[in-house]
Amino acid sequence: MRRIVEAAGGILYRMMSDADQPSDIPDIPSGSGNAGPIDGSINTTADATADATANAAALDHTPTPTDITDRIEVCIVHRPKYDDWSWPKGKLELNESHRHAAVREISEETGISVELGPYLGEIEYPLAEEGSKNRHSKDRTVDTKHILYWMARPIDAVEAEQLIDAFGPVHRADIGEIDDILWVSITEARKILSHSTDKDVLALFVDRLQEGAADAQNVIIVRHAKAEARKTWNGTDENRPITPRGAAAAYALNREIACYNPTRLSTSPWMRCQETLHVFSWQTNRPMNHLDALTEDAFAENNERAWDCFREEISYALEHREGVAICMHRPVIGGIFDHLRELCASKSLTKRLIAKSPYMPTATAVTLCVAGSPEHPRIIDIQKVSPLVY
Repeated sequence: MRRIVEAAGGILYRMMSDADQPSDIPDIPSGSGNAGPIDGSINTTADATADATANAAALDHTPTPTDITDRIEVCIVHRPKYDDWSWPKGKLELNESHRHAAVREISEETGISVELGPYLGEIEYPLAEEGSKNRHSKDRTVDTKHILYWMARPIDAVEAEQLIDAFGPVHRADIGEIDDILWVSITEARKILSHSTDKDVLALFVDRLQEGAADAQNVIIVRHAKAEARKTWNGTDENRPITPRGAAAAYALNREIACYNPTRLSTSPWMRCQETLHVFSWQTNRPMNHLDALTEDAFAENNERAWDCFREEISYALEHREGVAICMHRPVIGGIFDHLRELCASKSLTKRLIAKSPYMPTATAVTLCVAGSPEHPRIIDIQKVSPLVY
């Protein structure tokens, strides 16, 4: 029987003008594998794969910043087992989503805490071709590796520390797995990458940059977890709590939301919405902002006011360059989706915003990658986020 190994990774990038990102990469101390949670620093060895390093140095230049691709650096890693340069990636652990594995593997292999951005795509190749330069085999009857990729960018040490409880621990990869990393331009990466499939992923990354992804921000819509039934609840609707099963789903959702690092948490002040984000707020020490316009009653009274409120959250995300998570009710989500479809960059994206009730299941989220533009914000990617409850 054919075996499919699921894996995930990403392209870690930064702007060349980021003064707080070091250009020189210090050595990894001997025996640094599994040294504990990452701290945002960059580590590498100085003596691995001298030829590739020399090639990178020979190609080094300072391009004229006329195009966004000229101002971006990407991070590639060296695997001594295969003596190749590739994107950071790795296999999914038990009961782990692809997005969680992507953040964990990028962080483990580079030593840099990251947050996910737009989704890039997937590749698949026979396991026997691991380490091979050309991976365009069409044979899918053999054991296969299936990898999903995201864009990812560094976050600072304070935010990384805040996310530890929600995301879980991350340990440095052993030096026998990754012994060198390089920050290089896109042009350099295209020449240094060892594998054809990695160059295919780079092409997807460049397409995303042209859409405005480098400055895009995550706006996460969360539907509250399963609440007690209206028919059996004796209190007021605004005080109706989530069920124990709903609480488990909300807790599991924290691991997935943490992958996008929302630093601003906003919610309807009604109990079931607050409870859905409460544990994430407590784990990260990030307060919740109450948005009265997003309650069911306020939406029924004035749905345009609800949209104006939500639109302000988008503006906040773009202005402050912060991810935002907003917890709302089913009918409010439907009204917000009606407006968001007009901001989608393509018709295929509009179809991901379901037009029929219930719009999205309880205790799930939709991550909008929103890019700024002179006219209005543009949604360039939409990712559905579901918790793994086991």
